[in-house]
Amino acid sequence: MYAHQTHDLDDLTTSLPVDDFEFSPTAQAEAEAVLAAGPAVTYHRLLADQESQTTLLVARRVLAAFLAAEDPGAGPVTADALTALVAGARAELAPTAARLTATPADRAVALRGRAPVALLAGCWLDTVSQPATQPALVVNRLYAQYFALKGGGRPQHSVPQRRRRALEDAGVLLPQPEEADFLVRARARPLAALHGAFLLALSRLPAAFLPEVVGVQYAFHALGLDDLLNGTEPTLAVDELLAEYLELTERSDTGAQDRRRLAAAVRLVVRIEREQLALLAELVSHRAGLSVDARAAEIVERHRPFAGRQHKNVKIGGKLLSETFADPQFDLDAFMAEFRASRQLRPLRSGGCPFTRAVKFGGPMFGIFDEAEAEVFKEWAESVAAGEPAGAPLRPDTSGDEQAAHWQRAVLATAPPDVRFAEASPADDREFFHRLVNIEQFPNTLPLAARTAEEGLERAELLFRHGAGGRYTDASWFDYTAEALLERVDRIYWDKLVGPYRALQEVPDRDEVIFHQKTLALGSLIDGTWAYRIGNHGRYHRQSDAMLFSIYADEMGRGELAKNHITLIRQVLASMDVRLPHIRSAEFLDQGELPDELYRFSIHQICLALFPDRLHSEILGYNLGIEMFGLGEMRLHEVQKLRRHNLDTAYEEAHLSIDNFSAGHARQSAEIIVSHLDGVRREAGEAAVRREWRRIWRGYASFAWFVEHQLVNSLATEADTADDLVI
Repeated sequence: MYAHQTHDLDDLTTSLPVDDFEFSPTAQAEAEAVLAAGPAVTYHRLLADQESQTTLLVARRVLAAFLAAEDPGAGPVTADALTALVAGARAELAPTAARLTATPADRAVALRGRAPVALLAGCWLDTVSQPATQPALVVNRLYAQYFALKGGGRPQHSVPQRRRRALEDAGVLLPQPEEADFLVRARARPLAALHGAFLLALSRLPAAFLPEVVGVQYAFHALGLDDLLNGTEPTLAVDELLAEYLELTERSDTGAQDRRRLAAAVRLVVRIEREQLALLAELVSHRAGLSVDARAAEIVERHRPFAGRQHKNVKIGGKLLSETFADPQFDLDAFMAEFRASRQLRPLRSGGCPFTRAVKFGGPMFGIFDEAEAEVFKEWAESVAAGEPAGAPLRPDTSGDEQAAHWQRAVLATAPPDVRFAEASPADDREFFHRLVNIEQFPNTLPLAARTAEEGLERAELLFRHGAGGRYTDASWFDYTAEALLERVDRIYWDKLVGPYRALQEVPDRDEVIFHQKTLALGSLIDGTWAYRIGNHGRYHRQSDAMLFSIYADEMGRGELAKNHITLIRQVLASMDVRLPHIRSAEFLDQGELPDELYRFSIHQICLALFPDRLHSEILGYNLGIEMFGLGEMRLHEVQKLRRHNLDTAYEEAHLSIDNFSAGHARQSAEIIVSHLDGVRREAGEAAVRREWRRIWRGYASFAWFVEHQLVNSLATEADTADDLVI
């Protein structure tokens, strides 16, 4: 077992309360359209669109279909039984995996067929760490493994990137999975897309399906099909995770149900991986059975939709090639027969034929086909020149289609009883905050969250003119250069955060110190939230993303409870005898410790966090503000006051340390912005840098708006609204 002694503050949650999922009525038809469009569209939508309620409804439908396939069972669930089940399945699959990768050609086919699943490694953990789940013990176990899968904050060392390199070594070059043509380039079968869609669906609703996440994490890594195919050692040791989770369920009111849910997820993964291996076997068998004529035809059919009119006067069978390819009644077999007999394949005295010459460097078709495709055409042309008869024509690839049809029917037929439709209309800030924390349960709140974030950002631009008057920040506008940014943050650090510090000559009484800590507590209980979605699959490529992901990982202690900032603030509050329900709970709606006027700051932060794509630049600026705020006078005074009254100082001291301006989060936050804008400059030029910089700085200003309540109040007559808030 993990070395951990439980105590009163440990969050031993094994599942969140089961509740309905609430969507706007418009999401219903949109989700139906996505699902009806087929597995490829479902897969792409789940990966590429991470910010809409339609995607979450698609996810709920997919999960309902897959999870209904395995009976949770009624018998006892034990670690030994599940371990034996998965070990037996691994022993069963290993010989087939070895056979399918025994030759370079078969290996390339198998790895390509597996890519839509293999490159999603660990996606189901993308948002398992979030305001609704932290600081649960099992969530931190999962997050530690997630951090390892992500390469410890270095994308090039992540498991998906290692698998991409294995694909490249096998001669398979693919775009990123979120790109529109990924499944086409991967020649993905519908079954592979549906299996991937299940994993992506789980990644969108991990809080609601925490037992299933644990089961999937355990089964995928213990079974290790990708390791079997790649001949690599297991990526993670997951037996302890399973054992500890099952031990936690023994102390949970929902333990019996949670164990059954986990066991069903484990069995589902075993089923999926068996289907995956059967699919790969069909793909390899199909490829092995293709004649060289059929392999050439397959390449023609793959490229035909992109042929356009660039072939000018080239004719095959007496008809312009551009017209032939545009013909809706195009007959591939007839075309290949005519192509075989055309002058394009007639041998040249100097070697080769006009077609293979055109494909080589310097020819008009160079670069259209990859090396493997060019080699097939060369082999085909040589067989034609040798007078060999045409081989069997291309037959449709139906690998996995029967099982795919089963899953697709299930997805289309499912109607989860826990889905209801209504517009979001929170009565007050407390209810709005509750919905944002539990966004998986209230996806219909996303449009309101987007509007709220944008309103806060627009309002904060007032500080572009007046921000120099801030006590802890300076959001006044300046034109960006890397040097100007670093000069500004240096000046804020020395002039506003460190320079003014003097030890307090008189410390407030205990009640006043505790009251002030309560004004800070709500923001602390969602520490790091602004960045919790930044490392998700589909968007973890830029260096700036990796750097911000690492900051969030630090805020969560990289999975170590003792270093987790949510644990630390709970520890501080406990030292003051302040006991709060979890912020996700209905009971928190009625808590009486934290004043109502505190909620707007936390609402703004979560609203930003929910849109890591459309508000990416604003999040970078907000991150700079909040990480610098952890330094200097304010924190030092809080430490002094807490120590005087023998109250816990761990949270304040952690920020003074980890946010340090030399190499800590404060310095890193400025470097993240520089890195991001350097990338923008390379890709889109200076005008784009100026646009992105304005967005970044309004993100910083939006943080300053909530910190500088005295300044904001003084500007109330100039602003549309001014919130008299502290954090």
